[in-house]
Amino acid sequence: MEEIRKEKLLQGGVNIETAMERFMENEELFVRFLKKFHQDNSYELLKSAMAEKRYKDAFTAAHTLKGLCGNLSLDSLFKIVDKEVEFLRNDRYEEAEQVQPELVKEYEKIIQIIDTL
Repeated sequence: MEEIRKEKLLQGGVNIETAMERFMENEELFVRFLKKFHQDNSYELLKSAMAEKRYKDAFTAAHTLKGLCGNLSLDSLFKIVDKEVEFLRNDRYEEAEQVQPELVKEYEKIIQIIDTL
């Protein structure tokens, strides 16, 4: 992987080592999947469900987003979404609400990085 691309991804909290293992060392395939990440609507569904206090819908969206982050080795975002999932799973809605700003910030950061690839 070229150093500039690698550095950007590392700054975005991407675990390059596990990503390359998962994508059989095929960097272009990995980048192609990364570029499709923002096409998934789980993040938008999560934001709207949380804003409207539809916590069951928020849980479903967060769980889907968590899976995507895991599959793409987006470790920094995964950790935050994982917290959100656990709070929602356990009906700890106030704590789930408190995670939202951090989640939004991390999601937007990774999207900006992906857009530069």
